[in-house]
Amino acid sequence: MPSDDNLGVVGTFLTQLPALLGVLVGTLGTILATSLTDRARWRRSQSTRWDERRLDAYVDYAHALKESHAVALRMTADLRPESHSHPIDRKDGLARLAESDARRTIVWENLLLLGDEPTVAAAATWRDAVWQVERLARGIVDPAADISEMLARVNEARDDYYRAARRSLGVRGGSVEQSAALRQALLSRPVGAAAALSVPLHDAPEDCGRRDASAGDRSDGGL
Repeated sequence: MPSDDNLGVVGTFLTQLPALLGVLVGTLGTILATSLTDRARWRRSQSTRWDERRLDAYVDYAHALKESHAVALRMTADLRPESHSHPIDRKDGLARLAESDARRTIVWENLLLLGDEPTVAAAATWRDAVWQVERLARGIVDPAADISEMLARVNEARDDYYRAARRSLGVRGGSVEQSAALRQALLSRPVGAAAALSVPLHDAPEDCGRRDASAGDRSDGGL
């Protein structure tokens, strides 16, 4: 039979058991809460980090594509009498196109790695629209009857790209599209004023009549 001392020890243990269980549960709860907090903090940090990298990829690609587009516009300035693009020597232009295409190819890989599907698709559409202008600049295709429509498609594709990129990054603030405003600006301008200014459909109103050789093309590109 158990001795009185043994019964006393068991009784004391049973008496303290709820408190011990409480301490154990509390300790496990603290460890679990700390682990979850640390994991959530790490995920937020990673999310912020990749959002920043994604933003850089989106911006770098836009800059590279705009550079190609600006050079192509300057090379085709003579085909558009109404253009405010600063013409560029063909040999120099082809060299610059080659350089900008190389940079675009590199940043395209970053976009594929970090961009979401809608933004990558919009980027490809914008790239294809710019390629049409490049083909014209390189003399691969003959000038179309209405080059302004070709450039308008570039502006529309750019709007789609920025719309997708802003949605991907969670940027708020409403629409920032430019193509519709540029088109409406020309349609609403009196005929006499339009003829006097010779502003094409794809010129930005705030840049009308301005030439900037260093920037390449701030009006025809819809900046």
